[in-house]
Amino acid sequence: MKFQNKQSVQVLGSIKEYRIKEIPVKKLVGKRMTMSFADNKTGKLWKSFMPRRKEIPNNINQRLISMQVYPSVFFANFNPTTPFEKWAAVEVTDFNSVPKGMETFVLPEGLYIVFIYRGKASGAAPFFQPILGEWLPQSAYLLDDSPHFELLGKKYKNDSPDSEEEIWIPVRKKE
Repeated sequence: MKFQNKQSVQVLGSIKEYRIKEIPVKKLVGKRMTMSFADNKTGKLWKSFMPRRKEIPNNINQRLISMQVYPSVFFANFNPTTPFEKWAAVEVTDFNSVPKGMETFVLPEGLYIVFIYRGKASGAAPFFQPILGEWLPQSAYLLDDSPHFELLGKKYKNDSPDSEEEIWIPVRKKE
């Protein structure tokens, strides 16, 4: 996917492209777990979801969605042991056929800043730190209280250094 109206931001000494994108409401079906950064259960969540993802008949596309639903003050009072909800999901046309043991989630419409992350998922923390700690405070945007998510498309290769994914961070204009 080519970025249109892309801009650049200096992150860790290298140029990272980003775009601002408004999304409509999205319907998701998947599985969720409560976890924290200190007690990360992402691998367990995806191992329970992936063998069953083909049971979801009304996918909009083949991309997977890794979504985090953080408490409203999660980043203001960051603590790696604070629990949050993590989802492994796909976007669907409707909720008419939800497989047993899976759940639905309505992702609200909203404004997002979208970055491309290249590399191992296990090495992503240093990528986020300057975005949230430096770039965002200096930008025209504030972090919004909506779910964060990653789109895992054709270039996603699990924990490979050649992997690529889109990072979607919810924002709103500063007033």
